[in-house]
Amino acid sequence: MSLFAIAILTVNIILSFLSVRENLRRDSEANMMLIAKQIALAVEQSRSVNDYVRRSNIGREDQNGSFFAGMLDMTSPERIVRESLGANQDLLEITGFFPDEFRDRHSLLFGSYEYMNDSDIFEAVLEVSEKGTSLLRDSYIDGQRVLESFIPIQPNNQPPYVIRIISSYEPISAAVTKQVINEIFISIILLQIVVFASYIIAGELIRPIQVILKKVNQLSSGDFKMRIAFGRKDELGVLARQINMMADNLGHYTEELKLKNEENQVIKERLESIINQMADAIHVTDLNGRILEVNKAFEKLYGWESSEIAGTELDFVPDSCKEERAAWLKQLEEGRPYVLVETTRICKDGRLINVSVSVSPILDEEGEIVSIISISRDMTEHNKMEELLRRAEKLRTVGQLAAGVAHEIRNPLTTLRGFLQLQQRTGNVNETHTDIMLSELERINMIVSEFLILAKPQAVQFETRDVRYTVGDVISLLDSEAHLHNIEFEHHFSSSPLLVHCEENQLKQVFINVLKNAMEAMPGGGKIILQVSEEGDHKVAIRVIDQGEGISEERLEKLGEPFYTSKEKGTGLGLMVSQRIIEGHKGMFEIDSELGKGTIVTITLPQITEAHEEAATPTTGEIA
Repeated sequence: MSLFAIAILTVNIILSFLSVRENLRRDSEANMMLIAKQIALAVEQSRSVNDYVRRSNIGREDQNGSFFAGMLDMTSPERIVRESLGANQDLLEITGFFPDEFRDRHSLLFGSYEYMNDSDIFEAVLEVSEKGTSLLRDSYIDGQRVLESFIPIQPNNQPPYVIRIISSYEPISAAVTKQVINEIFISIILLQIVVFASYIIAGELIRPIQVILKKVNQLSSGDFKMRIAFGRKDELGVLARQINMMADNLGHYTEELKLKNEENQVIKERLESIINQMADAIHVTDLNGRILEVNKAFEKLYGWESSEIAGTELDFVPDSCKEERAAWLKQLEEGRPYVLVETTRICKDGRLINVSVSVSPILDEEGEIVSIISISRDMTEHNKMEELLRRAEKLRTVGQLAAGVAHEIRNPLTTLRGFLQLQQRTGNVNETHTDIMLSELERINMIVSEFLILAKPQAVQFETRDVRYTVGDVISLLDSEAHLHNIEFEHHFSSSPLLVHCEENQLKQVFINVLKNAMEAMPGGGKIILQVSEEGDHKVAIRVIDQGEGISEERLEKLGEPFYTSKEKGTGLGLMVSQRIIEGHKGMFEIDSELGKGTIVTITLPQITEAHEEAATPTTGEIA
């Protein structure tokens, strides 16, 4: 309140100063102008009298010359000017001149021209003489502030002239300064009175507020049992009651928050324990890819400690897998988790490790993504187990093919034996017979080579191959066995190359497994249609359509489960291994069937649009 009073009084002093200064200046200037006009009137009267005496004295210079000289001196304007300057110390200079003749101090009508202001005095003189009105202006001459008064004089029967009176500005400044001092003195007295009164009044008002403030401080420090005993019924009493109600509510809500916090702490510790005990590697990142948190399994799998990677961007994705990030980021932006079946990551020691990764967004209360959680599972042991299953299924397939291969080899051997016996009897070598025998030997060599490639364990090496030739090789291998069961292969292949990035032996194992299943589903014989064509979106589709008994919906749902089979001597692993191989090639394995109408197996693989010339080279040289 005292500060407010000081501010009000300060503003009052400033306004009073400005108002008093302006009023005093106007009054003083008006007085100066009035004095200037009186002096000008006196000068003009003395000048008129002086002129009259001078005209009357013409021709009488010898008579009473001294009397007229005294009269001329007494009525001279110079005498009036001297007495006016002597009587009023604030007057500095009085000058009279004709407007048209004023050029310098030698052309003055009377007075002096010591306070020169040649820059604009001519304009002021002309303005006064033309308008016939007086002019007062504030000027600086030789660094001194003065008032210039210009009074036009219009004598009868004589040319007009202008009287310029210079007066000091000091009286006005002194009057203003004195008034300001008085205002300041009065304001200080009033300020003391206001401060004293404010102190007394504030004491009555502040004491209850101080009591309330003290209690509020206790409340802010956590003492919610505090209560204000206040019997007043004014606004302060209402405030005290509201504070008491707020203390009650805060105490209640604080207890609830404590209970919730304890529950959350227990849940948090439990979740952290579960996450740290999980076998899968978990890491959480922000939207910029910086690591926020990892679990023990992550440290064990990848080799980094949590302390050394927290807050950093961990680049452990190989260059060959960089495109995965764009795919799962797009899916995460739509609020959907992304599951990557299998990929590769780099460990701290530089090793590449096969993992399956699932990525999910973490949302806030408004549904905005705030961080990303990734779960990695080491697929090393899983892949080893799948490789063992593939080999077991491969051996079973090889065993089943052995009878067909033996029969396929027996036919050309019989031909060779007959021609050799014929040549032995005749003693002649027939070139036609020789060409046939060489052809049969080439066929035996091809069949044995395909069988060995399929049976011999080889390192997994992905290459670019034309899938038409791969399917053709399998048809050649199984053609003899199909004829034994009265089954015919009908194939429809695309006329243009269909290149895929694959491990050819694994694909052959899948195609053999599918064709064997189709042949076993047709005990009475029939036709198996094979279609190899280009699908949309850079895909290659391989379809195997049989005329077997078909599969019921109940059995169709269970196909691909380990050890599920409807065959008497089946293992239930063939279809599962085939599906895993196709998934490893980033493809799809689909089965459509209906009882009594046969089965359609569709294998879809990613197509390669650009490849090396040697990649498209077939293994056997022909499409079946």
